[in-house]
Amino acid sequence: MSENQERKRVARERLQQEQAREKAREKRRRTVIVASAVVAVLGLAAVVGLVAANAGKEDDGATEAGPLLAPSGAQGEEQLAIPVGATDAPSTLTIWEDFRCPACAQFENALRDTIHELEEAGQIKIEYHLATIIDGNMGGSGSLRAANAAACAQDAGKFVEYHDVLYMNQPPEPDDAFADNGRLIELAGKVEGLDTPGFRSCVEEGKHDAWVNKSNAAFQAGGFRGTPTVLLNGESVFPTKGNEQISVANFKKWVKEANKNKPPGSRRPAEPGAEGSASPQTPAS
Repeated sequence: MSENQERKRVARERLQQEQAREKAREKRRRTVIVASAVVAVLGLAAVVGLVAANAGKEDDGATEAGPLLAPSGAQGEEQLAIPVGATDAPSTLTIWEDFRCPACAQFENALRDTIHELEEAGQIKIEYHLATIIDGNMGGSGSLRAANAAACAQDAGKFVEYHDVLYMNQPPEPDDAFADNGRLIELAGKVEGLDTPGFRSCVEEGKHDAWVNKSNAAFQAGGFRGTPTVLLNGESVFPTKGNEQISVANFKKWVKEANKNKPPGSRRPAEPGAEGSASPQTPAS
């Protein structure tokens, strides 16, 4: 190899190295990880990464995403909470989640059965709030599209089942597969009775996009560290409560302590889109 060729080779390698460094710097600027830990839950290593909200993305979506239409049965301030469980349950579990958030999936997949068990026993009621911070941090629209689809499932009285299906089938964080409405409709087939013309129309038209954007703006304005944010009666329990890490055993203990000498709830409202009420069912994975 001539001296001239060797100089060219070295120059190319330096250019490639600089490009790789610049790419890494850009990724760090777009994605901020504010906490990372490993928590043992049910013998599994659950990676707990709180993904910070992306500053400067606040938008109530009222203009770009059409009229603000809350899903059926939404409650709370500005109707931004999707309620699940007995209205008179002694404790409230508030969960802020993003369907693209891997830490949210770790939390849900590890604690799902326990949360359902306590909810069905009237020990807790749950208020779900949806955020789209991964779209802001990573680019894409999968957080928004999945949240809209989940709101459409709420209209049909199938929120819990579809919510669980989305987390059981969450794509890798860089893969914006949930941006495809066809994929979201395909997953609806795993929930009995959900894949209807009404649900498909709701998903494809983005009926609840503005509501999702409003919810995300409320998340950003709330001063939360990231997703998932999990509060038991207003006190954070994820990834820790005090000096104790979250686990199935600890979560049950915390609920028991919060509910001491309080009767379980029994008043259940009729589910949206259905006659009477029904308990959440475990969906297919």
